[in-house]
Amino acid sequence: MQNECDVGGRLHPMSTQSEPTIALLSCHYLFEDFFDTIGVSLETLRTELTGGWMFNYIDALRQAGVRTVLIFVSARVSKTLRFTHLPTGATVCVLPVPKIHRAFSYITRWNFFSKRAVIKSLNSYLIMPLGLLACELRRESCDAILFQDYEYPSFDMGVLLGQLMGLPVFASFQGGNGQGSRLERAIRPLALQVCAGLLIATQTERQRVSECYGMPPAKLAPIFNPMDVTTWHAIDRNEARAALGIPIDARVVVCHGRIDIHQKGLDILLEAWNRICCDRPERDLRLLLVGTGSDAKELRQRIATMELRGVLWVDKYVRDRTALWQYLSAADVYTLPSRHEGFPVAPIEAMACGLPVVAADAPGVPDILERGEASGGVVVPRENPTALALALGRILDDEAWGQELGKRARSRAQEYFSLEVVGKQMRDFLFCQKTQSGTSLQLSNLDKPVIG
Repeated sequence: MQNECDVGGRLHPMSTQSEPTIALLSCHYLFEDFFDTIGVSLETLRTELTGGWMFNYIDALRQAGVRTVLIFVSARVSKTLRFTHLPTGATVCVLPVPKIHRAFSYITRWNFFSKRAVIKSLNSYLIMPLGLLACELRRESCDAILFQDYEYPSFDMGVLLGQLMGLPVFASFQGGNGQGSRLERAIRPLALQVCAGLLIATQTERQRVSECYGMPPAKLAPIFNPMDVTTWHAIDRNEARAALGIPIDARVVVCHGRIDIHQKGLDILLEAWNRICCDRPERDLRLLLVGTGSDAKELRQRIATMELRGVLWVDKYVRDRTALWQYLSAADVYTLPSRHEGFPVAPIEAMACGLPVVAADAPGVPDILERGEASGGVVVPRENPTALALALGRILDDEAWGQELGKRARSRAQEYFSLEVVGKQMRDFLFCQKTQSGTSLQLSNLDKPVIG
């Protein structure tokens, strides 16, 4: 038996694992580059953080009998840090950045280098500590590597390491749209050709990858992001509204997620909300925003400048699932006005709570709401506040129709996004089907087609 040290310095036994094990890497950049923007520390991640694509993957794979080791890279640790993620029991490894990356990062601060795309790409390639990563993969007896996205230098380096170690390397699509330089454009096609396969839920992205890189269909798995629809549910609406101080007869639109005005289309939402309120001056209307991020200050200024009425904003990253249930349960309709997404989890959370969804046609959305209203929602064109306002207004004006759409949304979530369904699909793709090279590539054993 070996020991591992958690963030708080306590020791816990590491048991020998017999089930297949996958290393899940979420390291486009450093851990702190993203998690600092939403106020999540390593200690918070260890004890509290759940949900999102990352931990839903872990839960789904666990239900399918696959163990996950979550790996990050950080400039704030000087040696490898290991701990157990308490909500899921998954092992987490935090690797220090290589010394060469620290030195190169200092150089890129000079104005002459800072704006050159190839220098930025090279800096990103140097983030991955391949030697330490190889040690962790051996230590944890990993059978495969799964990256968050593939359009990033970390994926290219991971594929190289996989080739050297004889491990298959996969990646999912969560919205990554890199290729920032000629260096990446030269290396990425090679990495994609030799990788084991990609999990891409969206039809448009599968088509793009197939056309741009010549990827065969057998290497592109149409698998949705999973969602714990069994325990994710609505609570009593009246209780939820009472806790938030929202009148019972008010009509409420909710939106939750990271505050990134351009990517998430929050400027479009504010303009649409202004139109909705102007068209209904006598109605008690509320826009409930939940989340924070790098654009929080700018969003607050926009709300004040536009003199919008009925805006309730919970300006924090909400980690408590019960609190999220409360916010969603208080609403009549959920909206996602994003310009760009990979495969958004937030609308599926709303659907699991029985909310109808009005969403812009960002990547992933047409696949989630494949049959439109029959799937429990309405898809509108991106960057079109008029269309967004009309669709939201229709549901706000017709409570019975909104409730019917909500029932359809719940049904859609249960059938297509559950941990059980997606976990089995992922295991079959990653481990069950073998080609002559020993890499999992085929989809013939998928439980059911996830995209019609």
